[in-house]
Amino acid sequence: MTDKTELKYTAEHEWLRIDGDVATVGITAYAADKLGDVVFVELPTVGAGVTSGTVVGEIESTKSVGELFAPVNGTVTEINDAVVGNPELVNSDPFGEGWLIKVSFTELPTLLSYDEYTALVGE
Repeated sequence: MTDKTELKYTAEHEWLRIDGDVATVGITAYAADKLGDVVFVELPTVGAGVTSGTVVGEIESTKSVGELFAPVNGTVTEINDAVVGNPELVNSDPFGEGWLIKVSFTELPTLLSYDEYTALVGE
């Protein structure tokens, strides 16, 4: 079980687990709940350069299509093939098996703490 208070968050409803210079990125339970049942996930390719704030993938649900934004500048080092094959992992375990990408970065932007994020979404 992930301790959500140790993660960092974006206003776009993504979470980051920082390990050295690699950020594991996923969407929050709040975002997964708002999307509804996720049926398709499109992720960037390994080795792709990403720029903070730009769209790097899509998450489609029975209700809508959501965009995945890069939370940092860097290079995609890994994608979660399990989520591509089983998109429902985004709903069932958004902070664990439902992670989306890992990005190697050189500098972290200003991110939200758990308390700041929960205040943002009113939880």
